[in-house]
Amino acid sequence: MRIVVLGATSAIAQAAARIWAERGEELLLVGRDPQKLEAVAADLRTRGGTVETVVHDLDRDQAGLVGRVGAPDVVLLAQGVFGDASRRDRDPEYAESILRTNLISPVRLLTLLAPALPPGSCIAALSSVAGDRGRARVGVYGASKAGLDSFLSALRQRLQGSGVRVLALKPGFVDTPMTASLPKTPLFASAAQVGRGIVRAVDMGRDAVVYLPWWWRLIMLAVKALPEGVFKRLKF
Repeated sequence: MRIVVLGATSAIAQAAARIWAERGEELLLVGRDPQKLEAVAADLRTRGGTVETVVHDLDRDQAGLVGRVGAPDVVLLAQGVFGDASRRDRDPEYAESILRTNLISPVRLLTLLAPALPPGSCIAALSSVAGDRGRARVGVYGASKAGLDSFLSALRQRLQGSGVRVLALKPGFVDTPMTASLPKTPLFASAAQVGRGIVRAVDMGRDAVVYLPWWWRLIMLAVKALPEGVFKRLKF
C-alpha cells in the first residue's frame, strides 16, 4: 500500500506512520523542515517501511506537489498549526496565517488531488473537535477546523460512488508539542493512541467523521446541545 503523509513531522502523523512502517508499507513523507523530515524517515526505515521524502512548504505551490505525489492508496493530511494564544485573536495577519495553513492550503491540495485518486483509495484529513462549536479560547483555530469539516463533508458527498473515501478525523486534546503550553487533564490522549485510531479507521474502510478517542463524540454532542445563552457564559 502506498501512503502519502502531508505534514509528516507532526506527532500524530508520526504515530500513524510508525504503525504503517512496521507493516512494511510504502510511505512518501512531505514536510517543510528537511532535518526533521529526514529524522522521521530514518526512524520509519528502522521499523521496516519503505520511505521517500519530499521537502515542501504545503502553503505554497500545491499544484507542483500534487504532480510529485501521484495516485496513492491513502493520503493522510496532517498539516496544521495551533498558534500562539496571545496573538491568535488579536493579530489579524497572524490569524490569517493560521487560516491559510489549516484551511486554505488543505482545500487547495485536496481539490487538486482528489480527482487523481484511484477507486479504493482514502483521504484521511486531521481536523479537530474545536471545529464543532466556536469557543473563545480557540476562536481562529476552531474556525479553521470548522471550515475544513464543511469542505470534507462536501468532498465526501461529491466523491460518493467514485470509490474514494473521505475521513474527517477529529481528535480532542492530544499531548503533543502543539499543546505543550496547555495544562494537562484526564481528557488528554497520547499521540500514539490517536495514531492507532487513524490507522484503525482507514483499515475499517470507513467514510465518515471519526472522533478520537470515540467518547469525544458524546462530549461534543453535549457541548453542541447547550443553549447559546448558557454556552456564552462558560469559560472553557
